[in-house]
Amino acid sequence: MAASLRLGRQGILFGFRLSHLKKCLWATQPCQEHVRHFFQSQWLLGVSPLKVQMPALSPTMEEGNIVKWLKKEGEAVSAGDALCEIETDKAVVTMESNDDGILAKILIEEGSRNVRLGTPIALMVEEGQDWKQVEIPPPDAEATHAAAAPVLPSAPPPPAPLKPVTSGLLRLSPAARHILDTHGIDPKLATPTGPRGLITKEDALKILKMSPASKTSPASLTAPSPVPSPSPVPTPAATPPPLGSRPNIPPLSVPGKPGAPGTFTEIPASNVRRVIAQRLTQSKTTIPHAYASIDCDMAAVMQLRKDLAKEHIKVSVNDFIIKAAAVTLKEMPEVNVTWSGDGPRALDSIHISVAVATDKGLITPIIMDAANKGVQEISANAKALAQKARDGKLLPEEYQGGSFSISNLGMFGISGFSAVINPPQACILAIGTSRAELCLCEDNQTLRTQQLMTVTLSSDGRLVDDELASRFLDKFRSNLEQPQRMVLA
Repeated sequence: MAASLRLGRQGILFGFRLSHLKKCLWATQPCQEHVRHFFQSQWLLGVSPLKVQMPALSPTMEEGNIVKWLKKEGEAVSAGDALCEIETDKAVVTMESNDDGILAKILIEEGSRNVRLGTPIALMVEEGQDWKQVEIPPPDAEATHAAAAPVLPSAPPPPAPLKPVTSGLLRLSPAARHILDTHGIDPKLATPTGPRGLITKEDALKILKMSPASKTSPASLTAPSPVPSPSPVPTPAATPPPLGSRPNIPPLSVPGKPGAPGTFTEIPASNVRRVIAQRLTQSKTTIPHAYASIDCDMAAVMQLRKDLAKEHIKVSVNDFIIKAAAVTLKEMPEVNVTWSGDGPRALDSIHISVAVATDKGLITPIIMDAANKGVQEISANAKALAQKARDGKLLPEEYQGGSFSISNLGMFGISGFSAVINPPQACILAIGTSRAELCLCEDNQTLRTQQLMTVTLSSDGRLVDDELASRFLDKFRSNLEQPQRMVLA
């Protein structure tokens, strides 16, 4: 009892002394501030970063490629500055920064391909913070799983070499002979189970499953390994195949020689090429295509081009075609529609998509509000957009939202063709080359030469039926053969 009272009194005295010491320590304000600053410092906790993620730069974009970084680590960045160039499914687009700060860490290097949307590609910190102390977040589980090297299963132990069966004359069924000759297997390795020592089809399939390499010749199975010699030994001539046997087809081509049948070379597909393949397949499998063609007399357009050239105004035939199509859509708004999930959707604006061939595939930059522009302005816009498309510098708004497409192959000498509709648009106009033809004038019964051009309209049968497509082509021909009508429209 006395011992417990003595221990209790000592504990109370120790508590009073500890409380007095705590008050003395916290009474000194500078010490308290230093401790708080230490535990909250960037050196101990790191700098909380701002994540820069892979953005969606087009409606159909699912992944992108980092082409080039335009800023370096530690460089100041303002809102609107160009951070990097990203290859989308349409073009190479410059990504701009949305915040002010410092580029602290580049997570995805240049040349990285197939970066999914939302993946962090860089880290930024606010101005005044130490960008070298940025806190790098751990990688996502999916990214880690994708980046991890695949674990290859352990190779099974090689099967025991097959010993040829020494016997007299071999008897093979036709099916067994075909299997063994095709795969280059020695018939002596098979164990005959048929009547009177006949090698059946089942025997050939069994030995084919047991054979480690179907292309290995019998000589390589039985010949001993050569002894190395310092002097070169001439290679013996190949053993001629037995009479009646079929030649073996090698699975791989020999370098420097023509490729053998069945060999191929894989070509990596770009994002643009994959999206083109996907959209073309979607268009041909989900849109009921209807086709109609008509010939247009290009004499008036050719003469007008010559007159404008005398005044140093250079325009192309394709510029007149774009103008004629836009004016025709303005006169027939029922064709200026698109298909949505709920049905037809009438468009208020007329934006003409023009197909341009690039190294990565076709892309369709848009002539905005083409019906209200002159031919000279259309020509300037088309040239600028075509050059940007070939350079991969198109902005998303310059190739999204078209209402009608035009594809011209006349410069390649193509007389006529049918184009695939670019969904969700309703029509695409395919332009062929102009050709000279003789025709009979009904007025004076004389012959004259016409410059005819064949155009083919591919239309969505759900939106534009055959009668409406025919009226559209007739109106388009009238506008093209009489260019003055396009000025009045």
